[in-house]
Amino acid sequence: MKRFALIVAMLLAIPAAGHADSALVTYKSIAPDTALELAEAALKKCRADGYQVAVIVLDRFGAPLVGLRDRYASLGAWDIATGKAWTAINFGRDTSVLIKDGNITPALARAPRVMLSAGGVIIEAAGSIIGGVGVAGAPGGDKDEACAKAGLDAVRDKLDF
Repeated sequence: MKRFALIVAMLLAIPAAGHADSALVTYKSIAPDTALELAEAALKKCRADGYQVAVIVLDRFGAPLVGLRDRYASLGAWDIATGKAWTAINFGRDTSVLIKDGNITPALARAPRVMLSAGGVIIEAAGSIIGGVGVAGAPGGDKDEACAKAGLDAVRDKLDF
């Protein structure tokens, strides 16, 4: 009888467990080691081009994973790079695209953490945003973006699956 009760209890628990799964969310985010490799490649590209910059990699939620600041990059470059990466993640587009689209209202442009300057690039894998990278300190956002994309290109094979 005890064995029968145990089997019944186990069978009743199966649907409940299946139902509980729908209450959970599974997501992917860039791994810290990959984020570090990306940041180092972006910094290396900017150095090769003669720029001292800060590079920030954020996870899919906008939390920092890696930050590198070259020795002569301004302290402000750190915050600007962070704002660029955060903006790209939260708007789901590279910051250069946001600027070109012109769909940002003045009130939204003044919102905390929003940085509307080229150099923030989303990191995608399998159609999902898994993080963002921001670069600041080069003489122009287009140069910051080139470094961010060079970092992304350096880890692309690890992200494409």
